[in-house]
Amino acid sequence: MSAPLARRLLAELVGTTLLVTVVVGSGVAAQQLSPGDIGLQLLENSMATMFGLGVLILVFGPVSGAHFNPVVSAVDWLLGRRAGTGLSGRDVLAYALAQCVGAVLGAMLANVMFELAVIQISVKARSGGGHWIGEIVATAGLIALIFALARTGRAGLSAGAVGAYIGAAYWFTSSTSFANPAVTIGRIFSNTFAGIAPTSAPGFVVAQVIGAGLGTALVLTLYPDVGRAASAVVMPHDTEQLSSFDPPQPAGQRRQS
Repeated sequence: MSAPLARRLLAELVGTTLLVTVVVGSGVAAQQLSPGDIGLQLLENSMATMFGLGVLILVFGPVSGAHFNPVVSAVDWLLGRRAGTGLSGRDVLAYALAQCVGAVLGAMLANVMFELAVIQISVKARSGGGHWIGEIVATAGLIALIFALARTGRAGLSAGAVGAYIGAAYWFTSSTSFANPAVTIGRIFSNTFAGIAPTSAPGFVVAQVIGAGLGTALVLTLYPDVGRAASAVVMPHDTEQLSSFDPPQPAGQRRQS
């Protein structure tokens, strides 16, 4: 049984807020620490994102699954609906709203921390066929990874695996791997190294949706019954398992076996 929707939405809201704060904040710090060296800036940005994402999945995953991404939530519903697992249609819409709001708040929080204007609009253009193909590849790989781990009983590895994939995809994709419509929207509000111009965002979102479709087709081909594991995406989030946790007792109070 999943946690109440309100708790899950709070986890998605705060988790996505902090994810975008990590992405944008580390981008600003990279610009300030390594001016003129774009390669080093990207390294600093990708390393912070990789580790930050892994930590956030560990913190919020047991409550909401730590989707932090509307396409992950949508695919969770799509694959799980026949098996009676995963999110409901209502939950997908609520998750997506919480994720998008959190992403905008995350950019604003990073702006405040670095004493920038709270509300900014990026002028950094990211468009063209190469960028869009990069987003298709990044998103398809992310979806395939997440659902393959859940189907094979290795969802507990998602924190490290997803973080590592995104960190690598910063480098092997031309788009630096946004792979997330909510994060794309949030980064519009950062006129920094990590930003994206509003005119570039729709192309990225369309590419991400296409990538999600391709990733879903791939994982369905490899694991036709993947829908049974939809409730374990990105991490298992079963309140019965959480409530059964028995904290360690002092040595003198331990039961005798």
